[in-house]
Amino acid sequence: MKRLLNLRSLLYALIVCALPASAFAGVFISVGIAPPVLPVYAQPPCPGDGYLWTPGYWAYGAAGYYWVPGVWVHPPRVGVLWTPGYWGFAGGFYAWHPGYWGPHVGFYGGVHYGFGYGGVGFVGGVWRGGFFHYNTAVMNVNTAIVHNTYVDRTVVNNTVINNHVSFNGPGGIVARPTAQEQMAMHEQHFQPTANQVSHQQMASQDRSQFASFNHGRPETTAMNTVNGRRFNQQGRIANGVSSGQLTAHETRNLEGREANLNHEIHNDREANGGSLTGQERQQVNRQQDNISRSIYDDKHNGATDRYGNNEVGDRRYNQQQRIAQGIRSGQMDPSEAARSENREQNINRSVARDRQANGGRLTGQERRNINRRQNGASRQIYREKHNGQRAPR
Repeated sequence: MKRLLNLRSLLYALIVCALPASAFAGVFISVGIAPPVLPVYAQPPCPGDGYLWTPGYWAYGAAGYYWVPGVWVHPPRVGVLWTPGYWGFAGGFYAWHPGYWGPHVGFYGGVHYGFGYGGVGFVGGVWRGGFFHYNTAVMNVNTAIVHNTYVDRTVVNNTVINNHVSFNGPGGIVARPTAQEQMAMHEQHFQPTANQVSHQQMASQDRSQFASFNHGRPETTAMNTVNGRRFNQQGRIANGVSSGQLTAHETRNLEGREANLNHEIHNDREANGGSLTGQERQQVNRQQDNISRSIYDDKHNGATDRYGNNEVGDRRYNQQQRIAQGIRSGQMDPSEAARSENREQNINRSVARDRQANGGRLTGQERRNINRRQNGASRQIYREKHNGQRAPR
């Protein structure tokens, strides 16, 4: 084994020596197999002024590739921007180029990470007067909370991105550093913050994030903050609703438990001047652990919502997608989602009873009745998504 490792190290050293120094600055790991494609995911809302977005990426550990969720973080100082890391393929190996902070965004392999990182540079915002100003054309920022915003839609690429390849080089993305990116490489750089390092370490310990387990579809794709557990749970529930892995009944129960926990946290903070005691934090973590296990069990128990290829089925599917979007964006808090799913569950039960009584079909009158009830459910979803409240994080 030692001889094999020495041979691999020698081969890798030869590869590095054959390439420009600037191309492999900061390389710490190389792998013989390609990273999975980038998953498609929604950006969580910015948690507050001063946070900057760092895209998700595939890292590599002892058990193979694992997904590190995209997350909002505080930069190490005012005026710096994040250059994402990327995988580069050359000489039979995939080498990792770590990300860094600096005055300008450098080369990140031409990888389309989204949310302002379109392959070259960054268009999600700028520093002005010591404050970061967010471009809400590409960033998910609640302007009622964050006021340093602007809208520049000219930077949005309207071309549909069908290529989610996550590495640079033959078989992947063909891109070379621009003159501006070359200059950025030689500026003063700052390493990832302690929070970013902790964030990657947490992902490396979560089995559901490993490609060998999730087949390239990680359980958690993005988080609003490092250790943002409540947002993480809501994102997992939203994914389950959207995919049909969580039924309306299961979602109602999970969101009911999340709502109760949020109420408990609110009461504890109110009783303690806005903070939680150490014992209360431990209790919250235990409850979140239990909910997390329930989410996993419910998503993998074989029970799914099947809607059928018909008018009623389409309506039910569309309602669930709207609920999932509301949960994912924070427009619906857990109690609102639980109420909507309770209504959907009751409609689903009525459909099942009517079909059973009629040999698997619905009469015209039953379809009209179901449509009226779905119209009511639709109005409820709209009201809850547009009532001005945001889900607690």
